[in-house]
Amino acid sequence: MKRRLLLLLSMLLAFTMIAAACGDDEDTDAGSDDAADDSGSDDAADSGDAAVTAAFIYIGIPGDAGWTWAHDQGRAAAEAATGAETFTIENVPETGPDFEQAAREAIAQGADVIFATSFGYMDAMEALSGEFPDVAFAHATGFKSNDTNFGNYFGRIYQARYLTGLAAGEASASGNVGYVAAFPIPEVIRGINAFTLGVRAANPDATVTVNWTSTWFDPAVEGDAAQALLDAGADVIAMHQDSTAAGEAAEAAGARWVSYNSDMSAFAPNAYIASAIWDWGPYYTSVIEAVADGSYSGGAYWGGMDDGIVQIGSLADDVSDDTKAQIDDLTDQMIAGTFDPFTGPINDQDGNEVIADGVVPGDGDLLGMFYFVEGVIGEIPEG
Repeated sequence: MKRRLLLLLSMLLAFTMIAAACGDDEDTDAGSDDAADDSGSDDAADSGDAAVTAAFIYIGIPGDAGWTWAHDQGRAAAEAATGAETFTIENVPETGPDFEQAAREAIAQGADVIFATSFGYMDAMEALSGEFPDVAFAHATGFKSNDTNFGNYFGRIYQARYLTGLAAGEASASGNVGYVAAFPIPEVIRGINAFTLGVRAANPDATVTVNWTSTWFDPAVEGDAAQALLDAGADVIAMHQDSTAAGEAAEAAGARWVSYNSDMSAFAPNAYIASAIWDWGPYYTSVIEAVADGSYSGGAYWGGMDDGIVQIGSLADDVSDDTKAQIDDLTDQMIAGTFDPFTGPINDQDGNEVIADGVVPGDGDLLGMFYFVEGVIGEIPEG
């Protein structure tokens, strides 16, 4: 319990949001196409970006969908946009000495900037940033940073989660929605809450039942967790996981599914409803350009739909025209800054008001979110 409170306090004290330019909005497929296009590389080389070598340390392998795939699409897009040299080190566990060894290997290979793409890499990266002040370090999903060479980055994926919740709520005939969730950290909890708010905006009596897996990527575990929810009556499955296993379980059961990280519609086409997706390319491009011109200074980045880092993927054909129009309208409002999914009044799952009427919580409150909203069934494990 003490460790959790210290963690949240560190997040609230350490996370000062810093604006960062991220280029033009693009959808994931467009970013992938851009990555294969070398146009612009000559201009990038002329501007000096080609002198930058960027290393990307992945918790898994890119494969053809999911968290690491989305990051690798961003890497390729940034390489094409800047002319920088990039390389990857894959399948690096979060625990033990493996990340530090991988980062030292990257530095030995001449990396000017290292992108680390999983939460558990944070402390080791912080230590290395002090040891290697001439190398830029950027850490995905964490909260630690300095004002020189170590930064963190993430996106407001809860915005897209809310929109997918609208489609899921419409699709659920039973009002019993299941959610396969990785770890009980604010990032995951925030997504569950936003999704639930979207579900209940479309289907006020619906509930979202959470099943924890304690893994980011384990298809067998994810599939079993989804199956348990389906066996308990869920007719829609959502997820904060990296594989397609939850969708495949939903497809086999004749249920529906909301995917995450990338548009996974091809993997369970009959189950698929919608997806909350990432486009990391503009962010990676901006950091490489900052390293090239000497302006990178660590800090924190938390972008949203307004700069394209988070998006909603394709919608199933049977999502109603009214819901599609609502999603389009709310997307525009999020981009304009006139709508936030967490605008009060919002109660927690015990019925206590946690966000007052008309109030939009600050970033510190969102980053430290450690409660479930009304409509979520399940507990947040201690630890």
